[in-house]
Amino acid sequence: MYSRSISLPERNSFFLFGPRLTGKSTLLRQAFGEKGVLFLDLLQPSVLQKYLAEPEALQREIEAAGDKVERVVLDEVQRAPALLDVAHHLMESPSTRRLQFIMSGSSARKLKRSKANLLGGRAWSLELFPLTHDELGKDFVLEKALSFGTLPRIYSSHGAEAEEGLRAYVETYLTEEIKAEALTRNLGAFIRFLPMAAAESGRIVNASNIGREIGVSYKTIQEYFQILEDTLLGFWLEPYAKSARKRMARHPKFYFFDTGVLRALKKTLKAPLERASPEFGDLFENFFINEVRRLSSYRRLDLTLSYYRTEAGAEVDLIVQQPAKSWLAIEVKATRRPSPSLCSGLLSFAEIMPKAELLLACGIDRPQLFRFGKQTVRALPWLDCLKMLSGAGPRDA
Repeated sequence: MYSRSISLPERNSFFLFGPRLTGKSTLLRQAFGEKGVLFLDLLQPSVLQKYLAEPEALQREIEAAGDKVERVVLDEVQRAPALLDVAHHLMESPSTRRLQFIMSGSSARKLKRSKANLLGGRAWSLELFPLTHDELGKDFVLEKALSFGTLPRIYSSHGAEAEEGLRAYVETYLTEEIKAEALTRNLGAFIRFLPMAAAESGRIVNASNIGREIGVSYKTIQEYFQILEDTLLGFWLEPYAKSARKRMARHPKFYFFDTGVLRALKKTLKAPLERASPEFGDLFENFFINEVRRLSSYRRLDLTLSYYRTEAGAEVDLIVQQPAKSWLAIEVKATRRPSPSLCSGLLSFAEIMPKAELLLACGIDRPQLFRFGKQTVRALPWLDCLKMLSGAGPRDA
């Protein structure tokens, strides 16, 4: 069992969103125990049917329990959105205002579509991700994380067991999140879309090309990506567009939330992952950018992330805007032998943002410097780069 980096409020009510199998229910039970907690597991059919039929029963049960209940956990609350109206009422009622409501879910889409009561700012919004390298500690192995991802149950498995777990995850997602909740009418087209979306992970999305391949419209492809985003299986990385001095890329990139799920969708789990292969490099970039997102979320760093690309082809994988701090331009490479040729995109970005720190996050053991006239690119071990983002690492490496 791993200690999680996320900080949960002890008194304030909150939403805890996260993809399936990230460990939301386990975390909540560990953090708050059972004493004084009313825990509704809405994945259980009998529990779900009860509160779908009569959401007001929750209020009567809480009022009957009196001081015995201090916290109410609504696990997978998107399955019974009407319970949020009950929670809102109880938050406003003098006799139950002391209660802490904790709402977890693997999808915000159903809440949005049903125009559910999101409690008008009365509850904080947090997100739980797969395990980070820091949470895994001494158990972290980069090759394993890239091959199978870091979902807790999957990472604790081995070989064929991990592969089957990831295949089951993808199938469960299709049946439970898509089919059961009727997120799209054309399930067949969506199933054909998934491996194509996975193949494009980390690249600029061309929705028109994907639509032509599977026989649906550009708008439908946009809706499919929206489903992935709303069910927390991926996220958009927007293009950097602050300067008008260069013609920039105008379309975002899409990244999946976990490298194991990505490989399962691409059906490459059986293929050996060689360090020198293009796939290893692509997965490493995906992993690193996900680690930055998790770090920013857990530590409330408020980082603004984007990527840089000009129409001439100069590109930087990650641009980080830090509140009240310098901008960081980070090129992400798995290589253990960085070279000046990897710095061209960084130097292009420096032309429009001269004071930005230029970094090459890679697989080396010790920092290196590359000097280009007035500009310096620092090649850092990727772990040092993450520490630097968190404020824990030295800036004079």
